Amino acid sequence: MSAYETIVCETQGPLAWIRFNRPRVHNAMNMQCLHETAAALDAAAADPAVRVVALVGNGGKAFTAGADISELSDRTPFEMLTYNRLWLDLFDRIEAMPKPVVAGVHGWATGGGTELSLCCDFVVCSEAARFGLAEINIGVIPGAGAAVRLTRWVGRLKAKEILMLGELIPGPEAVALHLANRCVPDGALEDAVRELAGKLASKAPLALAAAKSSVNVGGEMPQPLGLEYELREFLLLFGTEDQKEGMRAFLEKRPARYVGR
Repeated sequence: MSAYETIVCETQGPLAWIRFNRPRVHNAMNMQCLHETAAALDAAAADPAVRVVALVGNGGKAFTAGADISELSDRTPFEMLTYNRLWLDLFDRIEAMPKPVVAGVHGWATGGGTELSLCCDFVVCSEAARFGLAEINIGVIPGAGAAVRLTRWVGRLKAKEILMLGELIPGPEAVALHLANRCVPDGALEDAVRELAGKLASKAPLALAAAKSSVNVGGEMPQPLGLEYELREFLLLFGTEDQKEGMRAFLEKRPARYVGR
């Protein structure tokens, strides 16, 4: 268990859970929560026993409702620049982390909650999940990359619809829009996250990192550069113990035992 105040962290085998724990405000993330989540991600990245990280919300009603508006209403543009850099830094950590990060979304995932899910490698949601970028309803827009990421995920027309109308998106519709990988019945979310994490944990860690980087980094490059980036990631894996073990296990018709080297 963790000693954090706004999140709860626990490790179950190769899976590290980071649970947002401010249920009275639908797990809205204040500055302390942003700092603590970043620290927990760094700790999970540095722990060789952790293969997968899951982000979920405590309390049963929300993943996270995003930014804590009570901290923001009277801030100046300069103050907001400093504040939003915390969000940008957190999202960069998730995307750059070599381990898969899974968002388990139940209930409210509005504003920064949807922005956060856009940064994760997998999104599993429940039927009760409600995504949405509702900032337009309080006179602003998302300020930590959601418009850019959303456009790349769902296209210009749908991104503008989501951003400009600020309406909620139920879990099943989120899957259809490619905002989530799958939608499961209420009550089955954590089991679904655990099952997915188990599958990921059985794969070669360095190959997972290479696949993630090839999409997140190589996929944003012009195609000729992206193809070279992917080729480099592929070739580097042939210098690893896991590549030798994986191919040997395949030829010997047995499960591979990966060690992350």
